[in-house]
Order: sequence, then C-alpha cells, then structure tokens
Amino acid sequence: DHSPEVPPMPLMAGALAPLFSAPTRSRADFAFGSLGGTYLVLLFLSGEATADVPAQQLLDRNADLFDDRTMMAFTVVRDAEVFARTPEDIPGRRVFHDVAGEIADRFHLRREDGGTVGYWTVIDPMMRVIDRARLGEGQALFDRLRCLPPPEDHAGTPLGAPVLVVPRVFEPSFCRRLIEVYEREGGHQSGVMREVDGMTVPIIDGFKRRRDTTIEDEALRAEIRSRLSNRLLPMIRKALMFEVTHVERYIVACYDADDGGYFKAHRDNTTRATAHRQFACSINLNAEEFEGGDLRFPEFGPQTYRPPTGGAVIFSCALLHEATPVMRGRRYAYLPFFYDTAHAKIRAENARFLKTEAESAEPTATAA
Repeated sequence: DHSPEVPPMPLMAGALAPLFSAPTRSRADFAFGSLGGTYLVLLFLSGEATADVPAQQLLDRNADLFDDRTMMAFTVVRDAEVFARTPEDIPGRRVFHDVAGEIADRFHLRREDGGTVGYWTVIDPMMRVIDRARLGEGQALFDRLRCLPPPEDHAGTPLGAPVLVVPRVFEPSFCRRLIEVYEREGGHQSGVMREVDGMTVPIIDGFKRRRDTTIEDEALRAEIRSRLSNRLLPMIRKALMFEVTHVERYIVACYDADDGGYFKAHRDNTTRATAHRQFACSINLNAEEFEGGDLRFPEFGPQTYRPPTGGAVIFSCALLHEATPVMRGRRYAYLPFFYDTAHAKIRAENARFLKTEAESAEPTATAA
C-alpha cells in the first residue's frame, strides 16, 4: 500500500509539466503555461498544519532565491481560508487556489481520500520536472536548488528554438504593398483570446500592444496564397513533414515604438476555439526599419529571431513565444496560422465556443 505522503503515480524527472490556469491572489486566471525560461518551485500543501507550516517557513527562509527572472515559487492551496491568508510577495512568490484539486490531479498528487499529497516539485526552464521531494525533505531540496546553474545554462549546452526560418517568401515590393494596405486602412487594437466560462473571448488588456488591419481584397489574398504555396509550404513540408491545407488570418500587424508595441510570452492554441492551430508564421515586412520587436522563445533561452524583410519564421503553436518591445520605428508583419484538414474539422466543431465571429480561413493552393 502507498503511504498518504507518497503519490501513487508521481511525475518523474523529465516529464513535461502540465499546463493550467488558476486563481492567484493578484489575478483570477493566471496561466501557468505562460511561464518558461526560469526555474519554478511548486509547494503543494497537504492541509495538515504539522507538515505545511514547516514547509512554508522553509519557503520564507529561502525567499532570496525567488526574483521572477531566475526562479519563481508557487504555493498550491486547496482551502479557501488558507488561500485568502497566504500572502504573495511579487516578484518571486505567488499562491494558486486549487479549488477542486485539479492542479493536484495534473501533477498526480491527489490522495485517495480526495485531498492533496504534500509535495515539492521543481520545473526547469523548458517546463519539465527536474526535481521533487516530500514536504519533510525540503531542506535537502533547497540545498540542491542553490547549486542549479543560471536558467540560460540549465541544459549544459547552447539551445536553439525548434523554428524554421525561410527567406524570400514575399519580395520587397510586395511587402511594401501590404504595408500600404495597413497605412491606408489604419489598424485597430488587437486583443488576446481567453477562456471565460467555457467560451473563447477576445480581451484587450496589458498583455499585448499591437494594432492590426484585415486584408479584405480577394485578389490580394489570392496573391498571398500563391506566394505561400510556392515559396513557403514546400519548405514546411520538407523540414517539418507537415502538409498545410488551411491558412487562418489575412492581417497586417503593426508594433509601434510610440506605444512600446509588444506581445508578452504566450502560446497560440490554448483555448477551445484556437486548439486547431498547429503552426504560427511571422513574415517581417520591414526588418531593417525598427529596433527591438524580435521573436523570443523563453523555454529555449534568450536568443531572439528576426527573419529578413519578406522572410518567415515558422514554429509550433504549442511553443511559448513573445514579441519583444519595439524600441524604435514600426514593425510591420503578416501573421497567419497554418493547420491541416483534420484540424479544420476541429475548428468547425469548436466554433460554437467562440464568442465573436472567427476570421475566415481558406484552403491553400497546392504548391507547384
């Protein structure tokens, strides 16, 4: 028989950390999946003061480790009263309210009686389990934490994000035509997609600062599809072994230094109405005309990516990524998503969860 202090099926070292959203003291829907690039320490409280209090005191004594850049700590609490009186110390330390024990379930820490196994779990910058311990073994765990290398060196070798960069997808004159569409039409503030009461809802908040304009002209859309089909999709097929059949969104986006345009770290397929997205694509339209505004993939280190004018960077929608703030000028980009026929069915099935009408997605032409 398993002791109640030992989880029956613990997440082992190397396992991917489950992604979830849960309330913290500072916000109602903190997305654990938006983290990456730093060490994460999770303290799962058991509900037994004799074990929980010493663990919380140990966390207090090691508060100097937690700065949000190198390491972050989360206390996972079931009881509403304990959650309400557990302080947060931001940056560095936060508390999750695991209302129904769903976080404990995802980490295989649910007891047979429905409670939570008291446990420490450490996540590496790639969002993989790197260490774990029972509550009573916390001191030895923190001794190991103090010996960890900086996050950028955690793998023991330089990392590169698993992205595909393809130059010369759009010619410079075509890039300029797309920029002129934006300047003629003007852009509107672009929001983010969030799950609210089971629905996918566009929300404008401080998570993103970008303005978009939709390309409505069918002839111009056809020109875009032709270039993608002939110049980009064959490379995706060769390098990623993926057959693109649909492209979602015909938008020109603008990140402007005047308002510090940026998009904080996020993933592109975490809601029901975006679950069909498989690959994201970013085609710079004026790479020589701005500073900042590069792509970064925090789980794979500090390196940034900037395709040349007319060039594309393609990556899995499951990867955590961000657009760093534009410091000078304006960055213009064409930003579609790609998916296949099977995921087109998923998109159609999940359309009922989208509160606003989705932008049109059209089959791509077969590559020559």
